[in-house]
Amino acid sequence: MKIGIFGGTFNPPHIGHLQSAKTAAKQLGLDRLLIVPAGAPPHKPLPEGTPSADVRLSLVHATFDDVRGAAVSDIEIKDSKFKYTVDTVKAIKKEYNGARMFLLVGADMFLSLGTWKDSESLLKSVTPAVFSRNADDNRNISVYSDELQELFGTRTEIIENDVLDISSSQLRRLLPQREGVRYITDTTYSYIIKGRLYGAKPDWAWLRGKAYAMLDPKRVPHVAGCESEAVKLAERWGADVDDAREAGILHDITKKLDTAEHIGILAQNGIYIKNLQNSEEKLLHPKSGAALARTVFGVSDEVSNAIMWHTTGRRGMSLLEKVIYLADYIEPERDIPGIDELRKEAYADIDKAMIMGMEMSVDDMRSRGIIPNTTTFDALDDLRERTAPGAIIRESR
Repeated sequence: MKIGIFGGTFNPPHIGHLQSAKTAAKQLGLDRLLIVPAGAPPHKPLPEGTPSADVRLSLVHATFDDVRGAAVSDIEIKDSKFKYTVDTVKAIKKEYNGARMFLLVGADMFLSLGTWKDSESLLKSVTPAVFSRNADDNRNISVYSDELQELFGTRTEIIENDVLDISSSQLRRLLPQREGVRYITDTTYSYIIKGRLYGAKPDWAWLRGKAYAMLDPKRVPHVAGCESEAVKLAERWGADVDDAREAGILHDITKKLDTAEHIGILAQNGIYIKNLQNSEEKLLHPKSGAALARTVFGVSDEVSNAIMWHTTGRRGMSLLEKVIYLADYIEPERDIPGIDELRKEAYADIDKAMIMGMEMSVDDMRSRGIIPNTTTFDALDDLRERTAPGAIIRESR
């Protein structure tokens, strides 16, 4: 058998790693490719903000699990005694007795192989397989491989690789800037965004694509309009613009689901609905949407709450919650009586606009024989108290 061992911190793993591994497997004719993420590498400390070893292991699985002939080994993650490559190789050789071992390394790492722990033992156990990036690499690899062959009788294979110009350290800088998505598999990027690993924030186009795929296509223009309006309102009133955009994109992601699906999502998040009234079914999507936005897209509590209350409002609404409530109401696709006046008020006095919008909503529901939610009346009372102390109109219920 031919076994390839591809180790590293994979912090995070990217499509350059994936492409290199596939190229090596094909060129060397490997029967098995072992991906071995490091636990605590001895040669340098892991950067601040690095996810736990178990999380990095999950990222490696997300990246490589669909690669034919590849297997992810947790040997260095699960057992701290396997810190050095020579120890890992010895353990793998016992498992694959009689197999020919290839150690897959980058050119820079290869040029230091002679300094690794027990390098003589290591280089008599494996054939180095080196990823070459260019002609200069080829020359340097050839010179050093001659030295290794003379010292240890070790033959070196050069992997001609179409190099992707990206590194894990570059990605760690890009991810918080909503960049880097094109260098990571979709499954891995989704995992990173779900946990907001590396301080990552979702790429806007990626987030829209995910959200729109969850919608009835007819609803997409409304959501796009809500996003646009949310950004404008956030800029006008000093709310966090990025939070407003995230909430605008995600506010209706469960809108097309049926009641059972809403209840299922809520139950998965520890929220149980009892004695559901017919009039409340349309109020489930903000709750399930907020839950899904947290668990799938890793949004903050502020964004989750803005999604949660974008239909009914609530007492003590935050500025962001008001922005999303109004953006949902006044986005350009809306064409209802009084909407132009409400749009003007939204940029003149946000609390008065909230009162106007909620009153319009209550009147509309009553005209259709729907009993408005009491949460909306509580929100109205609160807003009225803020804008005109003492003018609390509870009898309107």
